[in-house]
Amino acid sequence: MGHDENEGDSETEQQPAGTKTPTNVEEGDEHSTGMIHGSTSEASVYATEDEEDEDGVVKKINLGPQCTLKEHIEKDKDDESLRRWKEQLLGSVDLTSVGETLEPEVKFLSLEILSPGRSGIVLPIPEDGKPKGLWFTLKEGSRYNLKFSFEVKNNIVSGLRYTNTVWKTGVKVDSSKEMVGTFSPQSEPYMHVMPEETTPSGMFARGTYTARTKFLDDDNKCYLEINYTFDIKREWLADQ
Repeated sequence: MGHDENEGDSETEQQPAGTKTPTNVEEGDEHSTGMIHGSTSEASVYATEDEEDEDGVVKKINLGPQCTLKEHIEKDKDDESLRRWKEQLLGSVDLTSVGETLEPEVKFLSLEILSPGRSGIVLPIPEDGKPKGLWFTLKEGSRYNLKFSFEVKNNIVSGLRYTNTVWKTGVKVDSSKEMVGTFSPQSEPYMHVMPEETTPSGMFARGTYTARTKFLDDDNKCYLEINYTFDIKREWLADQ
């Protein structure tokens, strides 16, 4: 979110308001986090059910029949070893948040920009994904993080990732993506803070930008898309 001056550090052109990828859940902590694979490999972000063989022929991978999370929990419930394994894998799953459908429900509750030495900028999340006017203003050369919270219901969301594309005067200046992780349903919201970024500075960096931010899963299902404009100025806005 925003525009980072550290070119070459990102996977594509440069790093967005990036993700602080959670570390893997340590044994004994699964019940407190509810996250399955906190640190998912970059390859898994773009994994599909299709793979190519040596001749370039696309082969369909048969993953078997899909089950709802509730069906997985109920299955083999009399087997003590399997029950413990599922508890370790799923962590603190809130059974009241588990639905009968295969599709997970992910709802973003808050977005906030954090910068040292000043209060956070709370970003309202519009229902149509299109904030009216400027969504926020950043000071040139400033350090900042994007912080957000979200809840997961019904089923596990696999490979949740953040993508961000930024344009200035119609020219794309930043396009990047970051893995967030894989999360199971739970009653408490998840909180996530992206790694620190630095806005560019100088006469050519200042001005108005347009951007599109998305949160998607491994199946490319989009849970939040926001199209917005923001400014980079000499100073922070007094009323922001």
